[in-house]
Amino acid sequence: MIAKKGEFYSGAGMMGVFVVVLVVIFMPIFNGHNGLNYLDALYNSISKGSAYYIPAMQEEAQPFAGTSVKVDLVMADETQARQSSLLFQKGGALVNVNGPNLAVDGDLGKILAVCLSDADLMYHNNGSDVAAKYGYGERQVLHNWWAANNAMENDLKRQKQFKAAKMVATVNKKAVETAYNYYQIEPQKISERYGIVTFSLIFYVAYTLWYGFAIMFLFEGWGLRLEH
Repeated sequence: MIAKKGEFYSGAGMMGVFVVVLVVIFMPIFNGHNGLNYLDALYNSISKGSAYYIPAMQEEAQPFAGTSVKVDLVMADETQARQSSLLFQKGGALVNVNGPNLAVDGDLGKILAVCLSDADLMYHNNGSDVAAKYGYGERQVLHNWWAANNAMENDLKRQKQFKAAKMVATVNKKAVETAYNYYQIEPQKISERYGIVTFSLIFYVAYTLWYGFAIMFLFEGWGLRLEH
């Protein structure tokens, strides 16, 4: 039995509108994307504009120029080790490949400079330059930098070269990971998309409240009540 038909049918109507809007959101009518994908791409492009740390990383890495390091790295497999050896060689390092293992002897400053240069190219969506530089896919290049830097950080810590290890980790986090995650995304300033950003935030709050009131009216109209 419906205890309060007015509230029940109001809730049912609101729920119907909610479902219709939800269906529209998941239709590819926003530049060929559904609403969630469109907004996800929008906020990614806006956040990319404020996540460009590479110039700062290049300045922080300069004091490590002339710092000699000898590290033993264990890569995922022989292929990754062979590919990663090319990265260090571009920085003038001597590299010995033995299966999945790399023995690297070089200038940390020069190695980081090459890493940051590759990350900068990727951040600006110039992946073809990176691929041409090493002869394989640009995404794999950055993944190999990430893996090699992780291994280098661990070995530097083992050698108690903590400042160098911290620098390598910071480059990985603020340059390599950022460039990889934002690759092929065009940066935008929030001031350029202020209208749609404001609308999306207001819509999210209003849409959530609409759903909550629809549920409340349905339950109250049905006769369900919360009591102490």
